[in-house]
Amino acid sequence: MEEDIQETKRLTRREKRLLRQQGKSKENYQEKLNFNLKHFDPLTQNQRHTFQSFDQDKNLMLHGIAGTGKSFMAMYLSLRQILNDPDCPYKKIVIVRTVVPTRDMGFLPGNSKEKTKVYEAPYYAICSELFGRGDAYDYLKNKNLVEFISTSFIRGITLNNCIVIVDEMQNATLHELDSVITRIGHNCKVIFCGDFRQSDFTREHEKSGLTDFMRVVKSMRSFDLIEFNAADIVRSALVKEYIILKDKMRIIV
Repeated sequence: MEEDIQETKRLTRREKRLLRQQGKSKENYQEKLNFNLKHFDPLTQNQRHTFQSFDQDKNLMLHGIAGTGKSFMAMYLSLRQILNDPDCPYKKIVIVRTVVPTRDMGFLPGNSKEKTKVYEAPYYAICSELFGRGDAYDYLKNKNLVEFISTSFIRGITLNNCIVIVDEMQNATLHELDSVITRIGHNCKVIFCGDFRQSDFTREHEKSGLTDFMRVVKSMRSFDLIEFNAADIVRSALVKEYIILKDKMRIIV
């Protein structure tokens, strides 16, 4: 014991600082692995297809009607790999989405983080369910395991060593979707989530941008496009009944 104390005293300040940093890094890494992510199994055939394609390291486009668990699965599968796989090649999850239909955030109060916070609400709810604790999303962000970026601020950056979840893609213009996918750098996996029927666009040429983008992605060998339908709705029986009847009556919102 005395020898250990003497040895520590002989260390330089720089060596002591590095020793403390190494200990802290080891502690944080262990804390990351011990973060209690709940286990979820796929409930439908298309959800099983999603799990399988993700495990085969495919890039994904999850497209289809509301209530089918697209965003939930994207977050769950990404977190499961990053937190539970000791050989995971990805360092974090980057969530990308457009924040306002006008693409202009200037009128919103606060700085960029404050402006985007309202659009992060779905991920607070998802992470709360995944971990059973209300502060899970903030915890992951503080540990730099999750990052949120709006399409308004994605120009000029390169995304490396991460899983990129492009959520609510139906509200992104073709230019925005093109900007996002061309930001993907080395060692990344991409998951697009959305449904062109839920688009906030009113102009036809804006709506067609998503379908044009989907045609390109569908032709890429590195992507697996999975279409979700009424049989995949898992949110609630009420939602399922409503969406099925709305589609039968050909009511477009």
